[in-house]
Amino acid sequence: MKILVDGDACPVKETISEVSARYKVKVIIFISTAHWTDNREDVEYITVDSNYQEVDMKIVNQVKAGDIVITNDYGLASLILAKRASALSFDGRVFTRDKIDYLLAKRHLAAKLRRQGSYISKQSKYSKEDRESFKTNLIELITKLG
Repeated sequence: MKILVDGDACPVKETISEVSARYKVKVIIFISTAHWTDNREDVEYITVDSNYQEVDMKIVNQVKAGDIVITNDYGLASLILAKRASALSFDGRVFTRDKIDYLLAKRHLAAKLRRQGSYISKQSKYSKEDRESFKTNLIELITKLG
């Protein structure tokens, strides 16, 4: 088992690093050249071009059954679930096969409404509770899969 991270907008890299060190799980963070930062020494980084969906495709090509992918992208989560890996959002939501179709349909509807000029409320700020939920669910996934 390893943890693969959609790292371009990931607010929980510190938490992932902390938990993975405690449970001795390898972490690979995938980032595009447009989001490159100083890399942490305790995880592996894979940097890809800034092309549309480049990070997602790299993750899909490297994920194996039993891995955990950290992402907020419903499309990527859907592909991960099809490969028998687990997917976890930045706020701690565990993506499941029985809910992913609903999330994809919701995303499609929201995009359609935006194109029509309808107002869609913005996502709330990332909270301490989101971080705690993420950490709790990541630990649960690691212990369940480990």
